[in-house]
Amino acid sequence: MESTLSVQQYIQQLIRKDYKDIDGLLEPPDGQDEGVWKYEHIRQFCMQLNELAVILQEDCSPTVCTQMTSTEQWIFLCAAHKAPKECPAIDYTRHTLDGAASLLNSNKYFPSRVSIRETSLQKLSSVCRRVYRILSHAYYHHRELYDEFEESTCLCKRFSVFVMKYNLMPIDNLIVPVDHPLVSKKSSE
Repeated sequence: MESTLSVQQYIQQLIRKDYKDIDGLLEPPDGQDEGVWKYEHIRQFCMQLNELAVILQEDCSPTVCTQMTSTEQWIFLCAAHKAPKECPAIDYTRHTLDGAASLLNSNKYFPSRVSIRETSLQKLSSVCRRVYRILSHAYYHHRELYDEFEESTCLCKRFSVFVMKYNLMPIDNLIVPVDHPLVSKKSSE
């Protein structure tokens, strides 16, 4: 697990083997650096969210979803602009995934995929919070597409368990129902 792409390849192999084995997918191998493990999982989530974005783009047009929302109480501002502002949901999705890719591929913050500085790891919570909004929007506004995608990937469930396991997001931000003891236990505390 010391070469540049070995952790990414390992995670992808686990997903291909059994994408429904959430706990197994999120359990690092013995001796694996936790920072690299978290970083590579977030990269994988973003890659798969790009697949969801492609699926959503016809249904989630700027004329249909004029704002990035989840439930009626959640309207999100897009951070891709000089001053955060409202964007149509599909634009917000593209901007957010582009921003996440830019950050995760930044030599300034992540010069190595084998060892990651603690200061760089602090950026991961913000990425998680922003990309989760894509899942919540899909769940609340494009449920049929979301359900098909989730059935074939378990991405939202895996993501939700991941952010709880590694304390990357507060439970209050997880608004898509997920059936897993770690998420259910935390939400009932």
